[in-house]
Amino acid sequence: MTGNGVVATGGGMARDADARAAGARAGRVICGVDEAGRGPLCGPVVAAAVVLDPEYPIPGLTDSKKLSARRREALAERIRASALAWAVAEASVEEIDRLNILHATLLAMQRAVEALWLPPDLARIDGNRCPALGCAAEAVVKGDATVAEISAASILAKTTRDAWMDEIDRSHPEYGFARHKGYPTPAHLQALRAHGALPIHRRSFGPVRDILQNPPLW
Repeated sequence: MTGNGVVATGGGMARDADARAAGARAGRVICGVDEAGRGPLCGPVVAAAVVLDPEYPIPGLTDSKKLSARRREALAERIRASALAWAVAEASVEEIDRLNILHATLLAMQRAVEALWLPPDLARIDGNRCPALGCAAEAVVKGDATVAEISAASILAKTTRDAWMDEIDRSHPEYGFARHKGYPTPAHLQALRAHGALPIHRRSFGPVRDILQNPPLW
């Protein structure tokens, strides 16, 4: 990750001129934007922005939550290889605690859109709120299941965040992060009560705040 919250960018770098020409012919460049990680008790919230290539459609795009982990990974690889432009960004745990999860999510979305090498004319955002952007923006409720660009962003955001949680799990297997990805499952809450909160836990979230106020007796 860079210092500005951008995790990774790519797409279409060998076809820059063709991509810009295609966007000009179409009249506008459209990106889809979605996030992963609003509900978990720990870790960053991750957002992705994707500009798909109409010449290289990707079959099977849908809401990432409806896909198996294996299928998500396969589609994420295809998106990174075929999209005209894509970017993944995050807002940190500290930013979540300082700004609240909604505003941190919008910040991550803003960072992802701004990191695209191909500037969009329109950003289609999953949900009912749009971040402040330098282009037109449109909120689309349930867009991750109905708009291909948003579906692609959903898949990149979730696979990126899940990979981060899997890495953390190797350092702290007692919390079971690889299984629950940080969500407040009974197993995660039990681990919090048994082992306390880690620095990656969101202090502003109720279950974590309660543990900090009533730490486990060792």
